[in-house]
Amino acid sequence: MIAATGADESSVHYRGWRVVLACFLMAFFMFGFGLYGQGVYLAELQRAHGWPGTLVSAASTFSFLLTSVLVIFTDDLLARIGLRALILCGLTALGASTALLGVMQAPWQLYLAYALMSVGWTGMGSVVIATVLNAWFARRRGLALSLAFNGATFGGIILVPVLLALSSSIGFRSAMLAATIVMVVLVLPVVVVFTSWPVDASPNAAAVSGGKAAGHSRKELLANASFWTMVLPIAIALLAQMGFIIHQVTFLEPLIGRASAGLAVTIMAAMAVVGRLSLGLFVDRLDPRLACAASMMSQAAALLVLLQSQSPTVLLLCCAVYGFSIGNMITFPPLIIQREIGSAAFAAAMGLGTSISGIVSAFGPGIIGLVRSVSGDYTMAFAMCVVLDVVAAAIVLWRPGKTVKVAAS
Repeated sequence: MIAATGADESSVHYRGWRVVLACFLMAFFMFGFGLYGQGVYLAELQRAHGWPGTLVSAASTFSFLLTSVLVIFTDDLLARIGLRALILCGLTALGASTALLGVMQAPWQLYLAYALMSVGWTGMGSVVIATVLNAWFARRRGLALSLAFNGATFGGIILVPVLLALSSSIGFRSAMLAATIVMVVLVLPVVVVFTSWPVDASPNAAAVSGGKAAGHSRKELLANASFWTMVLPIAIALLAQMGFIIHQVTFLEPLIGRASAGLAVTIMAAMAVVGRLSLGLFVDRLDPRLACAASMMSQAAALLVLLQSQSPTVLLLCCAVYGFSIGNMITFPPLIIQREIGSAAFAAAMGLGTSISGIVSAFGPGIIGLVRSVSGDYTMAFAMCVVLDVVAAAIVLWRPGKTVKVAAS
């Protein structure tokens, strides 16, 4: 059920846009601390405690895999404790995680902090954001998702440099505690005041799916061909995307130097913002599967040209083209799910799909690194990414039979 279809979603006074602001802040801090900030933790914890990089990296992998398991149960949690309580639990867990990262003294505390971060992902991550915006928006859903998920990119662009600067000036411990306090001060009142289901949504609709029916919905989803032709290509494309992002600087540095390689990352991140905003303006009038396939093919084309050139200008342009579609890979799934599976099992489908994509994409950096080690350079590794993107585009265009919407009860 979409509760907001009768409202004027184009009006700046529509309450759903305040919910978008809350979701933007959630994504800003969740992705800033939980994804992009992990590179900062790796460096600072090694420097402060002398812990090996493998220990901290293993904790990151543990966190991502645990998150992929926990998000499956997002719909159950929404039904049992409600939207606002789930977000506040996520905010509390993320705040405890970031504070603990600043004061920890033993390796076991690192794993506790990363486990708490996984709980934070469950309460403030993409599944909850997509689910609440799905309830508030019908005609402007794509724009709302694009604006909210831009918080994730800005988290990387703004929060990471701030953490690095603060760590240099006042120390890592003080930097993490200060950033945690700022997060709570900004996010807590916005969540309490703005986040809710639409007033005309019934309790059952607000919960998205009943607790007892959620397991049944997940079983139906696993037997739904439309679900798999959305999840598999997104997972494959994210595997290639994660692999390229992690290895981008290592590939570019010998070709254009460290400074230009850093500029390439900045350009790619900035284009991710531009891509989300540009697509968000008209994605609601597009076929999301066609737009998704076009995005995947654009990334494949950018990588293909990247492998053929040594011109700094061309390489930076390729990174810009690649970045244009990066953010949209998490915008397309909720749009496809709403059209083809429906609102009744929306949270269940988002949770299960995010879990599968998360587990598969987590292996991207490792697979790219392995292929590079075996072949001696990145040519074969990135060529594999090109093939994966083309295969993903082909799968997402496959529309098996008649779309079947999954019921929650």
